[in-house]
Amino acid sequence: MPDFSFSRDSAISALRLIGGCTALGFVTCAQATPAFDSDSPWMLGDWNGTRSELAEKGYDFKLDYTGEMGSNLHGGYDHDHTARYSDQFGLGTHLNLQKILGWDDAEFQLTLTKRSGNNISNDRINDPRVGGFTSAQEVWGRGQTTRLTQMWYQQKFFDQKLDIKVGRFGEGEDFNSFACDFQNLAFCGSQVGNWVGGIWYNWPVSQWALRVKYHLTPELYAQVGAYEQNPSNLDRGNGFKLSGSGTQGAVLPVELVWTPKLNGLPGEYRAGYYYSSAKASDVYKDQNGQPAALSGEAYRSASSKHGVWFGAQQQVTSIASDHSRGLSVFANATMHDKKTNAIDNYVQAGVVYKGPFDARAKDDIGFALARVHVNPAFRKNAEASNQAQAVYDYDDPSFLPPQDTEYSAELYYGVHLANWLTVRPNLQYIRHPGGVNDVDDALIAGIKIQSSF
Repeated sequence: MPDFSFSRDSAISALRLIGGCTALGFVTCAQATPAFDSDSPWMLGDWNGTRSELAEKGYDFKLDYTGEMGSNLHGGYDHDHTARYSDQFGLGTHLNLQKILGWDDAEFQLTLTKRSGNNISNDRINDPRVGGFTSAQEVWGRGQTTRLTQMWYQQKFFDQKLDIKVGRFGEGEDFNSFACDFQNLAFCGSQVGNWVGGIWYNWPVSQWALRVKYHLTPELYAQVGAYEQNPSNLDRGNGFKLSGSGTQGAVLPVELVWTPKLNGLPGEYRAGYYYSSAKASDVYKDQNGQPAALSGEAYRSASSKHGVWFGAQQQVTSIASDHSRGLSVFANATMHDKKTNAIDNYVQAGVVYKGPFDARAKDDIGFALARVHVNPAFRKNAEASNQAQAVYDYDDPSFLPPQDTEYSAELYYGVHLANWLTVRPNLQYIRHPGGVNDVDDALIAGIKIQSSF
């Protein structure tokens, strides 16, 4: 399938066409919520009321933008200071099929994404010989290309207790879900997909999938899923691939989610398990139980791969005049198969305060810490590879640096400039980037822009 790339101008033009407003029409589309009105959820306004009218009829259109800048202020693998920028456009439509076709509790979602740019982590922060684990610019990755990211149908039954979704989407959309206000990847989105990315594909990659959710109580639900495990979906040229060729197995997650209100304040608690039915290679040993890098034999194969995750988010304080303001705490942890996965465990925790000042009631401040731990067997494999080649000097280009533990921290302040625009300057500190002790600790300055047209 060819690269279905579209530019910023063409994306905006497409949205205008969808809304029925011409370029001239935007001049007069000011009677409802005009373009650039800070109280509007959209930069381009309400199209003279047309957008709200379409939404009321079940047609909701979005053009979102995320841009991230990262600059290496100090340390890292390469001390040559520079800045990098990466971004993503998302063009999508959500259809309420109950309003449109009279189908009770039915919805449809279609989303295209376009990523472009470069990442400061790739060659300035991390040693390119082994790469890194976290990323200072989370929006970069999975191929800087255009993709079909969502194409699903959702149907609810039994007074909305049973919820079934089928189509193309990623695991992190429903399982191990987490917000993405931070810029560092260790604090953004579904973390399982960051540490077993070879089998668990987060946004913007999609695959054929089925998710079934059942509400046991209003505050407690269980869900199971089945996702196509097809590495060819990661290829840049396969952003619109719909065939199942290349499928190796399935990823089967199961999760229990509790969404209580403690002292009247919202929380969310998740516990889950994933199982991959595809074969997976051992990270260290051959079929005879010896280091494969020394024996020269193929790495032994396991019949499956698995892991678990836990997540918690809880608002703990609020302001009497506005319960959306206050302090929230969060934590996430994942554990993975030590025989087949480079990362054996990951932990993260942080705080977010929304509405820190009366004059800036929609701003927010966030701080978080994360630890990514490398499987000891994976580290031994690197040491065995160096031993097999008789290479022991870190500065030798053929040396494979052993990896251990990487620590990340981020502090941001989110400036809510308008309902359609938030800018989050941030500072990130990475200790042992990529888990390589020989790489200097890095200080990174970043800016994250989130906007909706």
